[in-house]
Amino acid sequence: MIVVKAGGRALDSNRDKILDSVAANHRRGVVFVHGGGDIVSRYEKRLGIEPKIVVSPSGVRSRLTDSEELEVYTMVMAGKLGKEITAYLNSRGVRAVNLSGVDGSVMKAQRKKKLVIVDERGRKRIVDGGFTGTITYVDAGFLESLINLGLVLVFSPLALGDEGELLNVDGDSAAYAIAAALKAEKLYLLTDVDGVFLDGQIVKRISSSEATQILDKIGPGMNRKLMNAVKAVESGVTMVHICSGLVDDPIAAADGGSGTVVV
Repeated sequence: MIVVKAGGRALDSNRDKILDSVAANHRRGVVFVHGGGDIVSRYEKRLGIEPKIVVSPSGVRSRLTDSEELEVYTMVMAGKLGKEITAYLNSRGVRAVNLSGVDGSVMKAQRKKKLVIVDERGRKRIVDGGFTGTITYVDAGFLESLINLGLVLVFSPLALGDEGELLNVDGDSAAYAIAAALKAEKLYLLTDVDGVFLDGQIVKRISSSEATQILDKIGPGMNRKLMNAVKAVESGVTMVHICSGLVDDPIAAADGGSGTVVV
């Protein structure tokens, strides 16, 4: 069983080839988690809503999701993108279903009441957390029952809050949480770069303990992926591939040695 997460930028540029790669591996049992933050932002702007992207003190960028943003996020992620991806996979002869964490209460999260961010002047500020969640639970049995039916699961990163509210959850974190709950053989984090770079060189293979030592030496987008890779391995996932989703067959390329492997 494998979990594959593709970021929105990789999907924007190479969606069909990424999904063809997923389809080619469907017999392994696949959960496909999709991103799409840039696409959400485009639709927000069409509706006159300015996207709110914040940076944590550790350099991690995330979406500050108020009630207006949550509406657009839900429509785009669990509506447009989730259904388009599922339709494509089904057109390739793969039985795929789209679900979010809300469906069957498969993923629950705790709403972040407050967030610590760094403003444009470099000062730390505390802001309302909006409708962003920290994942607390994944129903592995429910996911396994669907996978055992021969279905590829297309997962849109929304979770169910403690009060029944919809919550935006980070796609990489959702992929890690699902992979950990399922004790997946592998987790693939497909991105728009070739892997983890340190001092201008790609890191081909790194242990989870070594990876924690370089988190402050890599970019803010990649450090989130590496943090989730470390947590996945420490939770029982055999290995995590952080690799390009812009090649012809991303999963085969990763299995063949491209990108960064965290063990």
